[in-house]
Amino acid sequence: MEAAPAQAAPVAEVPAADSPEQAITPLDQPTPAPPVPVSAPPVVAVEEPRDTERAAPPAAEPGVGPGRDTTDAGTSAGTDQPALPPAPGTEDPVTHGDPEQLLAAYQWRLDPETLRETVDDPDELRALRRRLTEKLAVSLDNRARARLLSLRAVVSRIVDDLDDALADGRLALTYAEATGELRRTALARARLAEVLRRRGEHAEADRLFAEANSAELPDRLRAAMHEHAGRSCYDQGRLMEACAHFERALDLRRVDDPELTERIMISLDAVHARAVANGGFGPYPRSRQEVLRGRRSPVPTRDSGPDRWGYADVDGELVIDYRYAEAQPFCEGVAWVRRPDASGWELIDEAGTTVIAPGYAAVRAFSDGLAWVSRGGADWTAIEPDGTEVASGGFEEVRPFRSGVAAVRRGGVWGAVDRRGRLVVPPRYQAFRTMLADGRPVEGFTDEGLAVVEAGGLRGVVDRAGNLLVAPAHPQLMIHPVAFLATDRAGRWGALDRRGGPLIDPVHPGRDAVLAEIDLLLADTRPVL
Repeated sequence: MEAAPAQAAPVAEVPAADSPEQAITPLDQPTPAPPVPVSAPPVVAVEEPRDTERAAPPAAEPGVGPGRDTTDAGTSAGTDQPALPPAPGTEDPVTHGDPEQLLAAYQWRLDPETLRETVDDPDELRALRRRLTEKLAVSLDNRARARLLSLRAVVSRIVDDLDDALADGRLALTYAEATGELRRTALARARLAEVLRRRGEHAEADRLFAEANSAELPDRLRAAMHEHAGRSCYDQGRLMEACAHFERALDLRRVDDPELTERIMISLDAVHARAVANGGFGPYPRSRQEVLRGRRSPVPTRDSGPDRWGYADVDGELVIDYRYAEAQPFCEGVAWVRRPDASGWELIDEAGTTVIAPGYAAVRAFSDGLAWVSRGGADWTAIEPDGTEVASGGFEEVRPFRSGVAAVRRGGVWGAVDRRGRLVVPPRYQAFRTMLADGRPVEGFTDEGLAVVEAGGLRGVVDRAGNLLVAPAHPQLMIHPVAFLATDRAGRWGALDRRGGPLIDPVHPGRDAVLAEIDLLLADTRPVL
């Protein structure tokens, strides 16, 4: 098989706010190559694939296509005339055209028993993989590397070259995370997860599927992720959980999607057949936190006698005694509790061991590795699980940390701090009003690091670096996976692109019409996972 080109370490990316991708482009289709970073490595020659891995060239007319006999590069056979372009209708679809677009349009079947993709001609896909390798050799930015490596992992997985697929998938995720882009990282995680599923490494596969499937992604991509996560559960005999994923995939695709529906019907038939053969549907579905942590955290349980709280495991067995007057749920492996004889809150781990002694008058749950605490009054401080203070400064009100940043209020106005306590958004806004396109509110910043802010009764958008993407000029504003939905002063809905420029004129009476128009503009009708 073809050798991968030597890969350089991810290079520093320009912040997303300065150079975002066009809002309306395929989710993982080719985009114009950005300027080569100054720190990019020189192009490395790609080693020629071994002959045993070559796809046999298709038959072609003399002088046309890759099968022709040539005596000199760039000339027709036996002449000194320039080589003629392929005649219309004679091009080899694998050797002509962009390999990413060819892969997006590639048709494979779903095996009704294993729920794995099958193809008639693996050599055709290997030829396509060589095309991706050639394109990768001249791609020097993190975005392109992440995209091409993860797509090459998809091809290697389908032709059952799982070691190559795993290496490409892990490297692709490294590059994707270096971009800081939610959508690109989610795609890399999902593609790596499917490789791990094929290798039988289901615990890590399930965790990556759960991490990837953010509610802020486009519905069609989330549906594909639920479909693939359901197949992983099917492999493990978690048939109830598989059904839940398959049903969620159908729910997300509100528009007619016959291909998805057909695949889900095949999958549900396979689930039914296996349930009959196994005599049941397996264990109850896991929660998202259980999938992410590999186990379920103890949950608060109350003893009505002495009116005390403890914690029970998944089977209802008491694992931490009834000894607390108040008990919060576990988050990130720790929980806040208050003893009857103590005025302050303490932090415990899942074994009931005290991590931070009582001392805080008010506490918030851990999120993104940090929690807000107060020793009294409107003065919040962010701490790590060992009690180390990382952000303080007379904050009167706070929101949870997400994507390394948290909204804070000081002096009656709102701004934001990062994990080191630095003000990245100076306090100047009346409020944070972040809301997703489906109407769900978000506390502070989204997973993508965006927030809707309000000033003078009008709304705009800032990112986690403090860049103002959309000036506060809209009575209503919502965050869509590839755009911003906004109203004008007359209450008419339109959309802005991710640079804040006009995308859809504000002429619609409601946001549903805008969402439908954006959906028509998107080209990623078949996400490649």
